[in-house]
Amino acid sequence: MKASSLQDLGQIARRLAETRERAARQAAAREAAQRRERAERELFARAVGPATPLPVHGRVLHARAGAPPEARQRQRDEQAALRESISDEFDASTLLDVDEHLSFRRAGIGPDVAARLRRGQWAVQGQIDLHGLRVDQAREALGQFLHHAKSAGWRCVRVVHGKGLGSPGRTPVLKGKVHGWLAQKKEVLAFVQARPVDGGAGALLVLLAATARARI
Repeated sequence: MKASSLQDLGQIARRLAETRERAARQAAAREAAQRRERAERELFARAVGPATPLPVHGRVLHARAGAPPEARQRQRDEQAALRESISDEFDASTLLDVDEHLSFRRAGIGPDVAARLRRGQWAVQGQIDLHGLRVDQAREALGQFLHHAKSAGWRCVRVVHGKGLGSPGRTPVLKGKVHGWLAQKKEVLAFVQARPVDGGAGALLVLLAATARARI
């Protein structure tokens, strides 16, 4: 199953919109409940007239239970963890095999793995296109995409970072960042520059570690 870049980014945007909509509904419900409670208190006060509170005789006052934590905080925590797990300062240039095709292999991964990846022996199961995104947006989008790929049990994905032709000085800023981000993710076993038919110098083919789901 292939996932287009527009679908991936669309899913992220829909999830954010759903979160905001859910938060707005919850806030509206709380406000409506508070209005009903005030109205009931005022109605009761008008019905019974002036009242004198009873003296306290050793009553135990129990603290009111706090509201249960909302899913919004968990989502914010997950997004923060994704951002913190990828540093912009990481330089992967010394880890790359500079041959006719740029490639990266994690320690313990043989050169034949990168060669087979370059030849297309793993089917691409998903793709993300980072064109046009700012560095912080691209970092977060890539982190979420890798998290989704891991959950789905994907083994091979394509990451399109572009050739940097539209960048100031025509220098591919995002390309080097993507190399560093991928090298920091332990689920990334290897990546190679894509073949011309798959995007060439503007894309990478990435091999991910097998998950329990992928091995079944």
